[in-house]
Amino acid sequence: MLQATLAGLRAHRLRLLLTSIAIALGVAFVSGTFVLTDALQAGVNQAVAADADKVDVVVEPLSEGRTKEPPVIGQDVLAKVRSLPGAADAQGLVHGVAPLLGKDGKAVGNIATAGISISTGRLNRMAVVEGAAPAARGEAVLDDNTAERTGYRVGDTITVLDHRERRHTFRLVGLIDTGVRPELAYRGVVGFTVADALRITGAKGYREIDVLAADGVSAERLRTEVREAVGAGHQVITGAELADRLARQNNVDTGRLTLMMLAFGLVAMLVAALVIYNTFNILVAQRVRELALLRCIGASRGQVFGSVLLEALVVGAIASVIGLAAGFGLGAASLAVFGDLGGNLPLGPLTLQPRTIVVALVTGLLVTVGAALLPARAATRARPVAALSTRTEQPTFRAGVLMIVTAALLVLLGAGLTWYGVATGPGERPLMFVAAGGTLVFLAVLVIGPVLVRPLTGLVGWLPRRLCGVPGRLAVDNSRRNPRRSATTTIALTVGVGLMTLVSVVAASTEAWLADRLDEEFPIDYQIIAQYRGDRTDDATVPRAIAADLRGRPEIGAVAETRRASATVNGDRYEVGTVTAGAIGNLIRFTVVEGELGRLEPGTAAVAKNDAKRLGVRPGDTVIAQAPGGRRIDLRVVAVIGSEALRLPTLMVHESTFAQAFGEIDDSEILVKAKEGVSVAAARRVVEAAAQPYPTAQVMSMAEVRGEFQSVLDTLLLVVAGLLGLSVLISLLGIANTLALSVHERTRESALLRALGLTRAQLRRTLSLEALVLGVVGALVGVALGTVFGWAVVSTQASNVPLEVPVGQVLLLVAGSGVAGVIAAVLPSRRAARASIVGAIASA
Repeated sequence: MLQATLAGLRAHRLRLLLTSIAIALGVAFVSGTFVLTDALQAGVNQAVAADADKVDVVVEPLSEGRTKEPPVIGQDVLAKVRSLPGAADAQGLVHGVAPLLGKDGKAVGNIATAGISISTGRLNRMAVVEGAAPAARGEAVLDDNTAERTGYRVGDTITVLDHRERRHTFRLVGLIDTGVRPELAYRGVVGFTVADALRITGAKGYREIDVLAADGVSAERLRTEVREAVGAGHQVITGAELADRLARQNNVDTGRLTLMMLAFGLVAMLVAALVIYNTFNILVAQRVRELALLRCIGASRGQVFGSVLLEALVVGAIASVIGLAAGFGLGAASLAVFGDLGGNLPLGPLTLQPRTIVVALVTGLLVTVGAALLPARAATRARPVAALSTRTEQPTFRAGVLMIVTAALLVLLGAGLTWYGVATGPGERPLMFVAAGGTLVFLAVLVIGPVLVRPLTGLVGWLPRRLCGVPGRLAVDNSRRNPRRSATTTIALTVGVGLMTLVSVVAASTEAWLADRLDEEFPIDYQIIAQYRGDRTDDATVPRAIAADLRGRPEIGAVAETRRASATVNGDRYEVGTVTAGAIGNLIRFTVVEGELGRLEPGTAAVAKNDAKRLGVRPGDTVIAQAPGGRRIDLRVVAVIGSEALRLPTLMVHESTFAQAFGEIDDSEILVKAKEGVSVAAARRVVEAAAQPYPTAQVMSMAEVRGEFQSVLDTLLLVVAGLLGLSVLISLLGIANTLALSVHERTRESALLRALGLTRAQLRRTLSLEALVLGVVGALVGVALGTVFGWAVVSTQASNVPLEVPVGQVLLLVAGSGVAGVIAAVLPSRRAARASIVGAIASA
């Protein structure tokens, strides 16, 4: 049996080629994911080790609970550490906020650049890539990404704002690499001497102290000395322990990337399994006489079953090895892309870890052999008497009661779970119900697919029948000839197209919902906010003078201001806010969940919906808050409010109540609406002119806000579509494989059609149209499922979400699937058309 199996593989190697490619592509994606993420993690580990190797002991302050200011270490502690006999050097690190001004005079970025101190000597953990580290007062360095973004070069003069927003100039003496510090890489950093860093950031101490051991003193011994010297309230660790912690923190990021990529790899392997199943099903059907002959000469059912599985095992092993090699190349290509786009992203060497080899090979083998189990079982049913037949018996299909009942139960259960997920409102748990419901409905389509194929191919094939004459009618009839085979071929394409449609519907519906919510709750033209500081103080404001200036401009129709501050309620800190009288309902709108917002008067408050549950209050209750300085505020709750697009303070109070509690503080944001008839450009010039004297005041139009959301959603859609493209490619290989095997199966039939007058071009057109029909059918089913469950997914994330179907993208998916199917049919149709009529009839 082994020799017969190997001989069969050699005889059918061309038929199994496309199946091998499908397996290899799936395995390549999985192994490439591991190669890429292993290289990224190795780069991070190397950078972390090199960074922490410069430090022997690190002292960090312990957090004292929920405080506004980040914990710091005092100068007295640094002095104690420096006086230890085992410490050769000790330096404190300052970390705060130091907004850098661009050449236009405005603060750079949406988040203020960080201000840090640069240590000297061996304790300097920042790599200087150009110039030198700051060594004297008035010298500073920038990270290389910020320098490139702003156009600053070594030798230029830069301007930085201190913690009171006063301007200070520095000479740029160097550029640094932020290394494995993602926060600094994202927001940008300005580095100073320790004295300048304390002066600019207003920090009251150090975020950590780095200690270098004296000669002959081990890190463990130094840690013990430092721990005894600094006492309680501090954490003392060695440089090696710091490296381990940083590596674990960064491993979380690469772990998430691995899981995300493997999820798409799983989809690709699922599609590959469907292709494998269909291929072996066709091969078994075509080899009934061969298998029956084996039974005649003594082969048992078990031997026949084993021979088919052995074929699958050999094919899976060869394809998995090829896929593993291709995955290594895919990882190298991805790493090159990351290197070009990642800037400071540390990259390690390319390696094939034993885990990668095992996972890739086992995945390929399990998927291949698992998908071949049912065809192998069908092969055991070949009767020995079938060896006497001169032609392959065409399988017949009839929908059984079990199939229909199973599909109906799966649909009902899936629809029920989906409805429950949508009905129970936004949240992660409802999303899980929708995902489970979608999986069950997909299984139902998989089960009932052969029943759906006939009417769907008839519907899709109506136009080819009318326009393409005999080839069109033959193509539609061929696509309906074997419903089970056609259903399995199309369902593989349904997976990829369905997921693409789902993501497209989610993105379009979310975009439409956000636009509606912003128009409904934020009917303004411009918003002026302060640059986000990115620290715990969270008190970035814009001067009141801006709003006062805008109110006097004839181009402006309305101006409103919001203010926010923190207060203590029941021992916890909460946000208290107010808005200009008359703005509620005009420039800013809330959803009233309970009570009456119109009754918001001095001494009353409206409570945000989520915080009302946490505090256990409702209209009529009293909330007691304590403002900074100990002032007590008694507030009667008049309404519970909600918003799906705005960030609400816990307590919304009247302007006078806010002023009594917190004084005349600056604005958190300014809302501006242009006067009717004023052009967008004219209103924009006025608003920007009012904000120009204040570097951290940033102007955003509502169109720009929507544009940012749209940009994020479009990027997400592009990434997901690219990752799902592999599964679509594999499904198209399945269509090509099915047609190639069908061409072999119909050799005599095709020859007879040629003998009766069908031309080579008409035969090629027949197979192309058959692939077109199958491709469009699979795409239509995927579009239907993706649309329904795309809407369900969005409904679990927010309420009252409109269904927005991107018709252009959906039509492009359907048309693209049909065209791709035609392309997949090129080689099988050419092979069929080249066959000799006499030879085909004689050999069939």
